[in-house]
Amino acid sequence: MDTEGTIEPATAAEARERYEALGPTAQVVVKEVAKAMEMDKAEYRERVTSEVVETARDALFASMLAVRVGTRDEFDDWVAERDGYDVHEAGSEHVDNVVWHVAPAAETVVAATFQDEREAAVGTLRRQAFGRVYEGLVAGEPDDADERSDEADDSDGQAGGE
Repeated sequence: MDTEGTIEPATAAEARERYEALGPTAQVVVKEVAKAMEMDKAEYRERVTSEVVETARDALFASMLAVRVGTRDEFDDWVAERDGYDVHEAGSEHVDNVVWHVAPAAETVVAATFQDEREAAVGTLRRQAFGRVYEGLVAGEPDDADERSDEADDSDGQAGGE
């Protein structure tokens, strides 16, 4: 079993932070692609919207997700040792290999099976993991702990004047 990629955020806040940090990189990538396509300034302003840059950021984030690649037995053993995680597996249980991403922030594992096409499986899994786990998480509201902390700050501020 081996691992590719680097992003495996432990919390929703960490996922949002990593995602937000990729914003400037996404802007540079889009700008350089537009230059390579020989877009003039007017066409760039017309065609390069915030949605285009956001799509680039989504793709960058997904492409950096940490994935484990192993045999069916390695995957089954790994899952057996981690009770409590929801497992979402795509593909057939009758093939030899599995690629999976662990999302501790959502207590979820997203997996896909493959026989021979490792690179394709890794790419597909990353897109699935982003859509299933991170798309809502990075755009979502602060988690409950963040909200409770904010509420405590508000009440402390009000009580301090009395």
